[in-house]
Amino acid sequence: QVQLVESGGGLVQAGGSLRLSCAASGSIFRIAAMTWYRQAPGKERELVARIISGGSTNYADSVKGRFTISRDNAKNTVYLQMNSLKPEDTAVYYCSLLAGLPPSAYWGQGTQVTVSS
Repeated sequence: QVQLVESGGGLVQAGGSLRLSCAASGSIFRIAAMTWYRQAPGKERELVARIISGGSTNYADSVKGRFTISRDNAKNTVYLQMNSLKPEDTAVYYCSLLAGLPPSAYWGQGTQVTVSS
């Protein structure tokens, strides 16, 4: 059983910063990727940032230069540093883990990020 627990969400003013964390626990092996998604009210879930097993990263165009994804392999934890936040970043942020053989996707419960103007 794999569990993902996100933390670090909250309310912040535009221009501010937040750091999200996602800790994975359980029977985890062969991590292929860890990904942050977000879903705003009335919108589809979208990929925000991904870090794959080799360390390469990719970002949504809307967050490039402002958000940074990183990980601590020893702790099976992925982080999302969010700077220069904008009201349009307001959403529930979800962590996803792709691991195992064959790979399976696991999801956290989500953490709310609200950016006020």
